[in-house]
Amino acid sequence: MSRFAAPIAEQIWDMKYRLKEADGTAIDGSVEDTWRRIARALAVVEKEPAVWEERFHAALEGFKFLPAGRITAGAGTGRSVTLFNCFVMGTIPDTMAGIFDALKEAALTMQQGGGIGYDFSTIRPRGAEVKGVAADASGPLSFMDVWDAMCRTIMSAGSRRGAMMATMRCDHPDIEAFIEAKKDAARLRMFNLSVLITDPFMAAVKADGPWELVFGDKVFKTLPARDLWNKIMRNTYDFAEPGVIFIDRINTANNLGYVEKIAATNPCGEQPLPPYGACLLGSINLPTLVSGAFRSGAALDVKALDDLVRIAVRMMDNTVDASRFPLPQQEAEAKAKRRIGLGVTGLADALLMVGLRYGSVEAAAQTEVWMHAIARAAYLASVDLAQEKGAFPLFDAEPYLATGNMLAMDADVRDLVAKHGIRNALLTSVAPTGTISLYAGNVSSGIEPVFAYAYTRKVLQKDGSRTEEEVVDFAVRLWRETHGDAPLPDYFVNAQTLPPLDHVRMQAAAQKWIDSSISKTINCPEDISFDAFQEVYMAAWDQGCKGCTTYRPNAVTGSVLTVSESSDKAPVEAAPLAQGAEVVYLSEPLNRPAALEGNTYKVKWPGSEHAIYITVNDIVIAGHRRPFEVFINSKNMEHFAWTVALTRMISAVFRRGGDISFVVEELKAVFDPRGGAWMEGRYVPSILAAIGGVIERHLIAIGFIEGEGLGLKSDPQAEVMVVGGAPSGQSCPNCGSYALQMKEGCMTCNDCGHSKCG
Repeated sequence: MSRFAAPIAEQIWDMKYRLKEADGTAIDGSVEDTWRRIARALAVVEKEPAVWEERFHAALEGFKFLPAGRITAGAGTGRSVTLFNCFVMGTIPDTMAGIFDALKEAALTMQQGGGIGYDFSTIRPRGAEVKGVAADASGPLSFMDVWDAMCRTIMSAGSRRGAMMATMRCDHPDIEAFIEAKKDAARLRMFNLSVLITDPFMAAVKADGPWELVFGDKVFKTLPARDLWNKIMRNTYDFAEPGVIFIDRINTANNLGYVEKIAATNPCGEQPLPPYGACLLGSINLPTLVSGAFRSGAALDVKALDDLVRIAVRMMDNTVDASRFPLPQQEAEAKAKRRIGLGVTGLADALLMVGLRYGSVEAAAQTEVWMHAIARAAYLASVDLAQEKGAFPLFDAEPYLATGNMLAMDADVRDLVAKHGIRNALLTSVAPTGTISLYAGNVSSGIEPVFAYAYTRKVLQKDGSRTEEEVVDFAVRLWRETHGDAPLPDYFVNAQTLPPLDHVRMQAAAQKWIDSSISKTINCPEDISFDAFQEVYMAAWDQGCKGCTTYRPNAVTGSVLTVSESSDKAPVEAAPLAQGAEVVYLSEPLNRPAALEGNTYKVKWPGSEHAIYITVNDIVIAGHRRPFEVFINSKNMEHFAWTVALTRMISAVFRRGGDISFVVEELKAVFDPRGGAWMEGRYVPSILAAIGGVIERHLIAIGFIEGEGLGLKSDPQAEVMVVGGAPSGQSCPNCGSYALQMKEGCMTCNDCGHSKCG
């Protein structure tokens, strides 16, 4: 009998976490084998590995403890992989050599699948003098473009993830350009952007005072603080970025403030990290600990929670030693501080199961109680580990206990830390859990509200047939099992109907007992006023949050999902997605039919004796054409090597399916230092750009992309699968579905679990 609650959970496991041979032959016969593999791998470092393997297995069994996807996929495989999800890279030097050394380190880290965060505040502003070369600086944004291209290139080669976070201080002279960078829909697409907001800046905003933009000892500009704040708010309102990070608050609270300074976070923001810091993540699945769900006296088993947290801390501490690292600096940083990020998932479902409305004062109070219990158990477990295995190497009791987080901790815990030390410098964090939440039976993600109660999806099988299945939220499924067709209670609310300030209340309640930070998105209605929108950010500041990320559907960013209800009551047979929505779930490389249709285009480059012929062949899926392969030929042997390479690379990308519009963008952006040429009344910067233009023309002709702009895609493979109206927003680059949603600070596909952050 399957241990999975729904077909989608088993599919996620098979596609992302199941250990297989290189040819696809399964090694993990069942999810039980996956749990056993992880437990055995993390118990190896113990003095009694067999004893701890059984305890670790018991924590994993039934999806009670959910290690992050990288641990679940990589532990015990024998492969040279990192078990850490994301990294903050080293401080970028303000020199050309240093900048490109940093780029190399980022590429090596991303090649192993790690998301990365960077602070670009250390690079001198645009127009600043560069001594010794008689030139002006191009500024940090120009180098961010280089990082963006690198990330996109690595992703096109099949990397699992390519997310990046870029931060910049609110007093950097280029901060205004940074804030407005995402106005160009084609620029910095691989980055999440956040402004590092300082305490003095917020004081200046509140007092309507002046604000200086400074680099080094030079003041480049002075402007009203509120003007800069309003610019941040307006761009976030219109374009969903940048987010804000209250960086002084983070550094004041940081347990390690005496040995490190934080200036960046991982891509989804739940882990503010120092240079070369890495985030090790795992989540307690709260609904699995609730007894008597939907009945009088329903409660979360606090004793079971305490036991589970203690085992989870030990497993995550062992992971520090079991993991490989892309760079030696990352390994040294991780082992010197042994930082872990234990969080939760399924909070909204657990609240529903005990009869509380997510976002209410009562739910926030209960959340605070649960998070306090987790923090207390985690710190006590780490103290026990310190007595057994030693404190983290950089532990120094006096400054450690004087930090903001520790001053808020229970007195008896503080006394034990002072006496015995602590194994892990920081212990708690709430990470994005979109994929592992689906894998665990579609529990609500992280501390987010339930996004969709139920929806229908159709899966395209390899033989061309489709199967239909209903994907139901964990709490809703449990309600149906115990109450049949009875209507859902009024306290069932979801992300579409929840007031934004209720989101803030929940984030603030959880943050009180999280020593790191929280990845959460505050969903705002499209028609929210600008003043009300700004109030959300001020509320986050006033209530003690460490950052704030919002999402407002609009004409620029698109709607994340189509919803059907308009009231704050959940429908009886709730289906907040478009009724009958059909999506393609699996995204394996497409098989080549014996014959394909296509077109051949002739390009005559000025100054070249021979023309270049470009053939683009298409595959037909459900009556719609999408590009499958490219051939580039010319009698000019000077072009032979790179045209063959280009043919193979582009064709490989096309065959992977999903959103391939970036190929056109990258080719059209290439310039030849020897100069371009005028063609058909337009300046084309290189032969490669001309080839990109031809491919773009073909994609427009077959209806694969829209004729104007490449910001919002119209992918026919996805579009044909949507019934009942035109889809809006972007299609998932992994499965083609229009089920992308912004949650936990990152666009995540509600169908296949794809996320550029996790």
